[in-house]
Amino acid sequence: MTSNSMSFSDPSFLTELSGKTVIVTGGAGGIGAATARVFNTHGANVVIADIPASKESANELITSFPHPEHALFIPVDILNWEEMLHLFRTTVEKFGCIDTVVANAGIMEKTETLDVESTDADGDLLESTGAFHVIDVNVKGTLNTLRLAMHHMKPYAREIRAHKSIVLVSSTSGYFGGTGVSAYVSSKHAIVGLLRSSQVAAKKYGIAITGIAPFFTTTNITAKAGERWQADGLTPNTPEDVGLAIARSSVEGLSGTSTLVAGPFRKEMEGSRTEVMPQWLGQDIVDFFQNAFRIISGSGGYNLPSNSST
Repeated sequence: MTSNSMSFSDPSFLTELSGKTVIVTGGAGGIGAATARVFNTHGANVVIADIPASKESANELITSFPHPEHALFIPVDILNWEEMLHLFRTTVEKFGCIDTVVANAGIMEKTETLDVESTDADGDLLESTGAFHVIDVNVKGTLNTLRLAMHHMKPYAREIRAHKSIVLVSSTSGYFGGTGVSAYVSSKHAIVGLLRSSQVAAKKYGIAITGIAPFFTTTNITAKAGERWQADGLTPNTPEDVGLAIARSSVEGLSGTSTLVAGPFRKEMEGSRTEVMPQWLGQDIVDFFQNAFRIISGSGGYNLPSNSST
């Protein structure tokens, strides 16, 4: 893919969704629900994985699908390893295999992470427990999802016509991040780092791991803000916009690419980053890094520290 803005107007990729089995974490609402609908509408088996409290919403969503018989809700906490094992095992038992996993589940802090005014009765600063939970869900939960997806896909990934894909949902906050929600921004930067660092394993196992970086997207929670955007002449994303971009990335995206979704605009971010490196860093530094990485790769990568205390 080039760094040029891409046209997403050709819907022919949708025919490639038919017959696939897809897990969507955080699939009961917002972007996740819209993504699940795209896959189900075009003939895929869809597993909606979300917290137990979303059961009613998930079941209502499935009932509204064109093919509800090809959809299943599995309650799961993506931080609970046993529940995640159950999610993947049950999907395979129900549908036979897993073709695509969309790691979409994520949350944002409800209080200011860098608040240094909130103290206890003794005047000591309160711990940022809300921020820690954001990091746990968005980073650890995504890592759990990624590892289990790769584990279940690797035995089949190199079979003829077996395209296995994992889509990591980051955010434009993972590239720019000037909004002040520090835990969320940090976690989405981590997802971009996970996308980049997963490519050695992706190549090893023949799995396409791609990213999606949505800008502001209107949901029930953000509806009022969306109205302000439109009043100022800006076009926010809809969940359906992002869902379509995720579906396209799952079947067409080259491993390691990340698509920005911003209103009417689509941009492949990782290739663009590579192209501007000489202007950003200078060609001499780029050459230095490339030579260094070549040596590291040629020697089998970084030597991991030993668990031994000696």
